[in-house]
Formats: sequence, C-alpha cells, structure tokens
Amino acid sequence: MKDTKQQWFKDAKFGLFIHWGLYALLEGEYQGKKAPGLSEWIMNDLDIPKEEYEKLAAQFDPTAFDADALVKRAKDWGMKYIVFTSKHHEGFAMYHSQCDSYNVVDATPCKRDILKELQLACEKYDMKLGLYYSQAQDWHDEGGLFGYRENSYEHYQEYLDRKVMPQLREILTGYGKISIIWFDTPLETTYEQSRSMIALVKELQPDCIISGRIGNGLGEYMTTGDNFIPRLPYEGDWEVPATLNDTWGYSKHDHNWKDPEEIIRLLVKINSCGGNYLLNVGPDPLGRIPEESLRILDQVGSYVTANAEAIFATKRMPLYPYMLTFGDLTCKSHHLYLHMFKKVPRIELLNVLNHVKRAYLVHTGEDLPFSTGATCEGDGFIRVALPEEYQKRAYYCIGFELEEEMPIFQDIQG
Repeated sequence: MKDTKQQWFKDAKFGLFIHWGLYALLEGEYQGKKAPGLSEWIMNDLDIPKEEYEKLAAQFDPTAFDADALVKRAKDWGMKYIVFTSKHHEGFAMYHSQCDSYNVVDATPCKRDILKELQLACEKYDMKLGLYYSQAQDWHDEGGLFGYRENSYEHYQEYLDRKVMPQLREILTGYGKISIIWFDTPLETTYEQSRSMIALVKELQPDCIISGRIGNGLGEYMTTGDNFIPRLPYEGDWEVPATLNDTWGYSKHDHNWKDPEEIIRLLVKINSCGGNYLLNVGPDPLGRIPEESLRILDQVGSYVTANAEAIFATKRMPLYPYMLTFGDLTCKSHHLYLHMFKKVPRIELLNVLNHVKRAYLVHTGEDLPFSTGATCEGDGFIRVALPEEYQKRAYYCIGFELEEEMPIFQDIQG
C-alpha cells in the first residue's frame, strides 16, 4: 500500500496541474497539420526536427502570464497544491537552468524565470508547489529515451548524469520548498536508475513526495492513468491526473470541454474512493488560461469552497451496498456527507446503521429534520425532509453527524 506519510497530501483532495512549454506556441498545429494526439506531444507525433522545433524558443514571450493571479485563483477554487511542468518531454526547461541553455531565460526573449515567479506566488498564498519533471523522455537531447538516435538507451545513463541529475538538483535547491516531484513516463529506466533519482530528491528535500511514475514500483503514492477514474476505492495514497478537455497543453482545436457538473461529480467520486484530483490547465502562448477553463473552474470552485467540509480531509468510504442514482457519499470521522447531484422531493439513504445526531446543509449549517428506522424489508434508513427550495435544486451537500466514528453499512441479504 502506497503511503506518503504526509497528512497534507492525504487531506488535499484537489490540486491544479499546469502544462506549459514551447508546444503552446504551435497551438496544436504545425505546417497546416493538426497534432494527431495530445498537443504537447506534437514534436514527437509530427516528427518535427529538433533544429526546427527549438526555433520556437525565439518566439516565446508570454507577456500576459501572471503567476500571482493564477495561484490566487487556484486558492479561490479551493485547490491545495499546484504541479507545474518544469521540463516536459520536449526537453525545454521552464526555469533558469544552469546546466542547459535550452531554457526559458537563456533561449527566449522573455528572459523570465517562470518557475521562480510561481514559487514566490505559492509562498505568498500558502500553496503547496509540486514540479513535474520528465526524467526519461527528452526529444531535444539525443541521450533521452524516445530521442532521435536509434537504440538511444545506450546513451541514457550519460544523459541522466549530464542533464537529469543536475536539473533535479537545480529545482530542488533554487526554488524553495518543493512538495512533490512529479516524474513521468519512466519507460526503460532501470530500478537502480530510479533509485538514484529518489536518493537525490530525498538528500536535498527529505519531505518532498515522489510520484508513482518514477517507475519500478518505487513511488510514494499511486498515480492512475491519465483521466482514469476508479470504480471502487483504492487503499493508500493516490491521485488522478486529469484534463478539462482532451489535451494537456494548449490547443486552439480542442473544444471538447467537460461541463462543471461533470467535474464536480468526478471530484466527489475520486474523493469518495480516497484519492486526490489533479486537474489541468494549459496556458496559451501569451500565458493566459483559456476562458473556458476559467469558467469551468470558477463554477467547480464555488461548489468546492461552499462544501469544503465534505471534501477536504475526507476518508476512503467503506463500500456502500447501493449505487446512488441522485448523488455520492464522502465521509470523515463521525460524519457522513451526501452530495446531491439531482433534484429529488425527499432523500432516503438505505442500509445505514449509524445513529444520526444531526442532519444539516453543509454550505449554510442549517439543520434539517430527519428520521431513522427500518423499512418493511428490514433495511435501515435515514430520511431527510427537504425544504421546498431544495426539492427543486441540485448540487448541494447534506451532512450527517454520527454517534459512531465511521459510516457503518448493512450487508444486503439475498
């Protein structure tokens, strides 16, 4: 069972992923061809020559990027941590790397250390900062896996020694407290190579959490597949990295946005199963977050902040014997929370054996009349009488204060 041994991560439940690099300049298209898959993979997927792709750096000048405003907005959305792409597979560093001039300060006209700006904003707003770092893939460096050299693995260790280990040292010593190193796509990285990266991270920042994608089963928490939502609860610490549309980096062609209600349902589902939801935005070439991303997250954030008690620091739910058709459940010690996603005239939860002390609207604290008992089939129930206003409303949350420490559910008898 994966265990970060850090309470902040167990309680966080909701974070912001930021995918940003040179790929944003292409906006999902190169020489009239659309990226066939993820926009941040465009260099690889369209076989853009290294010499051509690196010319994008001379155009990178994100005059509209405002780290302070972005971090404050994430805070307002209720997010507890941010993970930023310090180096993606394209090999370009979004900070001032001293060991490789292919970086946002030395190779671009903007001359801004984007990571430093984010660090200072995170410190200002008491936001945990995590850094994505692509340890194996590097399409700009012939030593990286999936590079432009056949059988590139034979040069991989040299690449790790020359670029990866020095850059890890840079981001872990020059940018304050880093809460997570979010490794990705280990590919053929060996157990010993993964161990060496872990050892460096822990030497420099012992409390920095290492993601499951370090490879070889060595991460401190499980990272699911992209946008993979589990059906049943997982034990231990885990996280779902997910997108608001189909891609991670910015694409002018991708308008397949999830609606805010879907995001809220997925967040609650993930939290109910014991996990964190790391939700992505992809800034455009000027550093602006797409308006549709802001619209969605503003609505999601309203629900999250109004019902924070029922989201943050919640625990993995025991298996409930029914699939609710009108909502989902979260819980913590002595509390059960019912997130309502549909309009219903009254609420009835079956097979709950706890003694209920109080029922209330989470966002207002208003007490609600309730009754408990058993149905004619012998099933325990909690019934809540809803005010008329809430019989015609969806997307709110009801809390139940319990005598027992955790929800206790009755086995279904055949």
